[in-house]
Amino acid sequence: MSEPTSANREKKQPPVNGRRALPSNNSNAEENDVPEMDAFGLIPRGFNPKDYLRVLDIHMFKEPNEINKQQHHTDKYYNPKLIVRRGQPFQIQIDFSRPYEPEKDQIWLEYLIGRHPQPNKGTYIPILIGDVLKPGEWGAKITHKENSSIRLSIMSSATCIIGKFRLYVAIRTPYGIIRTHRNSATDTYILFNPWCQLDAVYLDDEKEREEYVLNDVGIVFHGDINEVKLRSWSYGQFEENILDACLFLMDKAELELSGRGNPIKICRVASAMINSKDDNGVLAGSWDNLYAYGVPPSAWTGSVDILLEYYSSKQPVRYGQCWVFAGVFNTFLRCLGIPARLITNYSSAHDNNANLQLDFFLDDEGQVDNRLTKDSIWNYHCWNEAWMTRPDLPVGFGGWQAVDGTPQETSDGMYRCGPASVQAIKHGHVCFQFDAPFVYAEVNSDVIYSRMGKNGSQVIEKIDTTHIGKLIVTKGVGSDDMVDITENYKFQEGSAEERLALETAVMYGVKKQTTQPSTYQPQKDVEIDLQVQKAVLGSDFKVTIIFRNKSRNSYTATTYLSGNIVFYTGVTKNEFKKHSFSAKLDPLSSSAFDVMITSAEYLSDLLDQASFHFFVTARINETGKVLAMQKAMVLEIPTLKIKTKGEMVVDREMSVVVEFTNPLKQTLENVTLRLEGPGVLRTVKKEFRQIPAMSTLIWEVKCIPKRPGLRKLIASLNCDALRHVYGELNIQIQKP
Repeated sequence: MSEPTSANREKKQPPVNGRRALPSNNSNAEENDVPEMDAFGLIPRGFNPKDYLRVLDIHMFKEPNEINKQQHHTDKYYNPKLIVRRGQPFQIQIDFSRPYEPEKDQIWLEYLIGRHPQPNKGTYIPILIGDVLKPGEWGAKITHKENSSIRLSIMSSATCIIGKFRLYVAIRTPYGIIRTHRNSATDTYILFNPWCQLDAVYLDDEKEREEYVLNDVGIVFHGDINEVKLRSWSYGQFEENILDACLFLMDKAELELSGRGNPIKICRVASAMINSKDDNGVLAGSWDNLYAYGVPPSAWTGSVDILLEYYSSKQPVRYGQCWVFAGVFNTFLRCLGIPARLITNYSSAHDNNANLQLDFFLDDEGQVDNRLTKDSIWNYHCWNEAWMTRPDLPVGFGGWQAVDGTPQETSDGMYRCGPASVQAIKHGHVCFQFDAPFVYAEVNSDVIYSRMGKNGSQVIEKIDTTHIGKLIVTKGVGSDDMVDITENYKFQEGSAEERLALETAVMYGVKKQTTQPSTYQPQKDVEIDLQVQKAVLGSDFKVTIIFRNKSRNSYTATTYLSGNIVFYTGVTKNEFKKHSFSAKLDPLSSSAFDVMITSAEYLSDLLDQASFHFFVTARINETGKVLAMQKAMVLEIPTLKIKTKGEMVVDREMSVVVEFTNPLKQTLENVTLRLEGPGVLRTVKKEFRQIPAMSTLIWEVKCIPKRPGLRKLIASLNCDALRHVYGELNIQIQKP
């Protein structure tokens, strides 16, 4: 390759540390000039390049309906350039100034990426024309010759860099090499290939590839274990400029181009880049219900707006929470061709000190002491799984890998998590990188309730081994069903295998404190249970505390109920209900006590997800034993209705109508509605100053659908008094 120009050289000085001859090549966007004539020495006077074979045109067959995009499953990308998947042949046609004669004409192709391309880094790839294509190795052969044109079949390597390559055709003459000029129309994007057996992300099931790579709409499960809720999310990985935005993320992270063929490296770097902590990445998180100068997490309907805003502003987009981080991460992975899915874990532990247990400290009254208690239980937490081989781990730990873009704890000094082998987590092999102990704790730690005894010792009141990771789910393949994948992460709670996996995890250096049997004697005589009635936002409901006295003794229990409004992360905003009473427990019987919760008590302080946490502690006066029980609940939130008007045909105008009735006894102020549907309409927004109590709002949007088939419309409503209001509708768009 030729020397960079002096202007380029001044812009990026190589570091003078005696180790690197060339500056690092970590941007797909940057390039340097390639000479159109590489002379072998002095050129004689009479030399005229036009006397030799010349390239007049290169046809890339890059239209969505042409052979390349059809065979490579890239026909849905709104991108005018050629997009192919690695390890699979694609076609181009070269028109010359005269018929090509292999005996005397020597030509080859050159694919280049980034600046200072080098063959040993995979950033400069010369391809000679041969007779056979070897699977998964760079090569080219002629499949058709006609007049002055040849058609080539080109095979890319199954391990090649993912990104945008420049193409040149080089022709050898006696005096030097002549190249075609720089022509951005021949740029070629190369992506991961789950259809190719030699690719690290190969997935052998066609239905799964359609779901985990090609489906541009997904489902986020949220709510809590007793009230699973779902909403659709538009991944939009094929929308205009999204592919460039995803490649830009790797540039922003300064990931060396030579590392961009490795899905493990890409996932690790992306899990840091999806959040803005410590690297100015895509999304700034906010968990305090304050969303000034930004969009509340619950208002987003998909990833496209977020990625495009980041790509143009280069500044973190405000705001995200776990499902938004996971939605954007999923778009990134599917866009590049890595099979990916969004996971929700209910009752997810956030274990601050990685000791595989959550420590809840109680005060004298039996209430949780928030000063001492640092661990928390999230109602739910979303992360992603990416499918790949793990040649860096022992055999058997490939397949689904947990990756998480939500900033919770640092890993090797940065806020990132994964890829962690799901199989390794299940078996407790948490020694294998990356971040397996943290993910293991999220799904399988024990909850320990303790309080300070009179002499300063720690008295353990209760150990709950089954509260965490009660249910782990994802969207079904080819359906909107919820699929329970809990057993991918752990064996049946309480089974011998599950306890063995826990012991294995502890053996691998996770410090789990052992509890002295003398300090912990579980309460066997009396059991406590807590039931919370389902309720709609704005209505009253009741909480029932049930005691079962299994002994022949009469007891009295001093009982405290604490009702808290919590963030879905389990962090308390404030306590809105305090209730204490004395319960008389007759021998061998059950007693139930109801506590009413009125809407006036909670409405003024409600948070995004209308999430409550009830905590009951009861001290048996006769024995001094303490019982503890906690339960989360989510209010039912009103939904948006979506209807369509007119025929639904590609390239013909239709209308979408969004309807909403305000269920509250108050006027909603400053309401924002959003509506989007990949292939039907780009995100549209409308602001409404007020929606009076109990009144209905109707919003009509006209659009022209671009793609036929089953499509999904997704709408959200957002205002300070009411968030997490969604609606969706499946529609069938006909071909014209």
